[in-house]
Amino acid sequence: MHKGKIGVTTENIFPIIKKFLYSDHEIFLRELISNAVDATQKLKTLASVGDFSDELGDLNIMVSVDKSAGTITISDKGVGMTADEIEKYINQIAFSGAEEFLEKYKNQTNAIIGHFGLGFYSSFMVSDKVEIITKSFKEGTKAVHWTCDGTPDYDIEEVERAERGTDIILHINEDSKEFLDDFKVEGLLKKYCRYLPIPIAFGTEKEWKDGKEIDTQKAKIINDVNPLWTRKPVDLKDEDYQKFYHDLYPAAEEPLFNIHLNVDYPFNLTGVLYFPRIKTNFDIQKNKIQLYCNQVYVTDSVEGIVPEFLTLLHGVIDSPDIPLNVSRSYLQSDSNVKKISSHISKKVADRLQEIFKNDRAQFEKKWDDLKLFITYGMITDEKFYERAEKFSLFKNVDDKYFTFEEYEKLIKENQTDKNKTLIYLYTNNKEEQHSYIETAQNKGYDVLMMDGQLDPHLINSLESKLKDSRFVRVDSDVVEKLIVKEDRKEVSLPLEEQNDIRSVFEGSLPEKSHYWVSFEELGETSNPVIITQSEFMRRMKDMAAMNPAAGFYGSMPDSLNLVVNVSHPLVKSIIEKKDKKLGSKLEGFNNQIKPAQAKSEKLKKTTKDKKAEEIPQADKDALAEVEKEINKLNDEKKALLKEYGKDNKLVKQLIDLALLSNNMLKGEELSRFVKRSVELIKP
Repeated sequence: MHKGKIGVTTENIFPIIKKFLYSDHEIFLRELISNAVDATQKLKTLASVGDFSDELGDLNIMVSVDKSAGTITISDKGVGMTADEIEKYINQIAFSGAEEFLEKYKNQTNAIIGHFGLGFYSSFMVSDKVEIITKSFKEGTKAVHWTCDGTPDYDIEEVERAERGTDIILHINEDSKEFLDDFKVEGLLKKYCRYLPIPIAFGTEKEWKDGKEIDTQKAKIINDVNPLWTRKPVDLKDEDYQKFYHDLYPAAEEPLFNIHLNVDYPFNLTGVLYFPRIKTNFDIQKNKIQLYCNQVYVTDSVEGIVPEFLTLLHGVIDSPDIPLNVSRSYLQSDSNVKKISSHISKKVADRLQEIFKNDRAQFEKKWDDLKLFITYGMITDEKFYERAEKFSLFKNVDDKYFTFEEYEKLIKENQTDKNKTLIYLYTNNKEEQHSYIETAQNKGYDVLMMDGQLDPHLINSLESKLKDSRFVRVDSDVVEKLIVKEDRKEVSLPLEEQNDIRSVFEGSLPEKSHYWVSFEELGETSNPVIITQSEFMRRMKDMAAMNPAAGFYGSMPDSLNLVVNVSHPLVKSIIEKKDKKLGSKLEGFNNQIKPAQAKSEKLKKTTKDKKAEEIPQADKDALAEVEKEINKLNDEKKALLKEYGKDNKLVKQLIDLALLSNNMLKGEELSRFVKRSVELIKP
C-alpha cells in the first residue's frame, strides 16, 4: 500500500466541489453512471477494431444500495484502470482521459467523450469516503483499491479481483442519507439514466403470483438502450411515437403530431419533438423538452437551446455538441447551440408546411390547437415568420380557414378604404360583439376571429408586415366608419344643439364612467345608441395588461364612445321633448351667454396682435371677468340639462340597451333596467 496526495491546486478542492461545483447534489449518480457507460463503450469500441479480443460477456452496469452499511455501489465491466491510470485520471483532478482516447479512435463513430476526472469527484458531495476497486482489461495487470475520505490524502494498494471493470463504493454522509432509499435511487436513475446506451440494473423484477408479490431474482433493467430517437424514422410506426410520448408524459393527452430530427451535418442532432394539445390559452407549460448528450439526461430547461416559441413543444433533443456541465449563459452564447436552435426552427417549419400541403383538411382541423405555437413563433422569430406565412391561417367567424394570400384576395375589393388601405375586421369575442359582427356582415364585410392570447401582438406584427393594411375590431366604431369609402357628410344637428344633447345623455351615464358622447347620422334602421372603443386606446391597454412594463396605458380608465344616432326617431323625440320641457329656461341662458360671448370676442379682437405686456391690465381683468361669467352660465345650463337627462327614462333606456348589447350592464343597473323595461311596455 502507498499513500499520496491528490494533485490539486488548492487544499480546499473538496469544500468547493461540495458547495459550488454542482448546484444539484443528485447529479453525482449521473456522473458516476456516465463514467461507467463510457468505460463500457470504450471496451466495445476496442473490441470492434480488434484491440480487445476476449469475450465481452454481460456488460450490464449494476447499481446497489446497502442501507445497513450506508453505501451505494456502481459496478461496470468496462475497460477498468491500472494504478498508473488511477494516478492519471483520478489523482490529477481535471485531467481528462477522454481526449487521449478520442485521438486514437477518432474515426470510430461510437467512441464517446468520457467524463473522467472532475465528474467522479461529484461523489464527494454526498460521501464521507469513496472507494474504487478496479481491474484493467489489459493482460497482466493487477487490480487496484483506491480510498479517499474527502481530503487531498488517498490510499492505494493492489488487491485480488477476478473480473475486469470498476466498482465505485460511496459511503454516504449523514446529510445525504436520503440517497440510501431504493425509491429515491430508482427515481434518479429513471431521471438521468433512462435512455443510456448500456443496460443499467437496479434491484430485481417483481411479479404477482397467486395474489402475492414474488421476487423473480432477475435483474431489473431500468433503461431503454435504444430509445425511439436513436432509431430510423423508416423503422417506426405512429404507435411507436405515441407510446414514447406517453412514456415521457404519462398523464398527457394524445399529441397533435411529431417531428423526428436526424441531423449529422453541420452538427450532430437527433430527437423527436411533439406538438401537445393545449386545452386553453393559459394551459401553457414550457420546459417539457428534455435535453440529452449521447443519451445522458442534461436538463429540461431548454431556453437558448431551442428558439423561445418551441419551448412550448414536448419531446427529446440529443446532441453530443452540447456539453454536459456548463452554465446557462455558456449555452446561450455557444455558436453550436445557436446553429442547433435555428436548424430546429427550420425543421419545425418544414414539417408544418409538409402537413399543410399533404393534408390541408387535417391541418385545419388541428389549427386551433396549433395556432398558439405558430403565432408565438411568428412574433418572436423573423425567420420562422418568413416560412410560416405560407401555412399560417386566418379563421373567420363562420369557421372558414384562409391562408394570408387567400384572405387578402377575398376582402380586397370590398374592404379597401378611400386611402387604398386594406381593412381586416376582427372580433375577439363572437358572443359579446355579435351585433357589431352582424352589422358588418350585412355590409358584405368578412370578420376574422382573433381571440387568441397572443393575437394582440400578432396584429401589431402583421400590420408592420402586410402592405397597406390595418386591423380594426368590429366594435371600435360605427360600421360606416370602420372602412371609410368616401368623405362623410357633416351631422345635420347644429353644434350648440349637439352640446345640449351631450349634457342630457351625460346625465344618464353610469357614475365614474369615461364616455365621450358623439353624434352620427346612421339612418333610421340603425340602433339609436352604440358604444364603441377606440382601436388605438384598447390595443394599448391590451398590451399593457399582458406586459405591465408597457407604459402608463394600463392604469388609464377604459376610453369609450357613446355614439348617438341623430337620424333615429327615438333620438329625434328626445330632442323635441327636451325643447318643449326646457325651451324657455335654455333660451334664458342663451340670452345671457350670447352678449357675454360677443363682449369676449370684441375684447380678444382689440388685443389680438399685442404682446402680453402691451395689453392694459384693465382689459385683461375685463376679459377674465367675462370668461368667468360665460363659464358660470355654461355650467349652470349643463347642470340643468344633466338633471333633465338623469330623470329621463327613455335616455336611460337607450344607454342601457347599448350597454346590454356590449355585456356591460351588470348588477343593480341591470335590475333597474329590467324593472324600467316592464314599466315602459305596460299596456
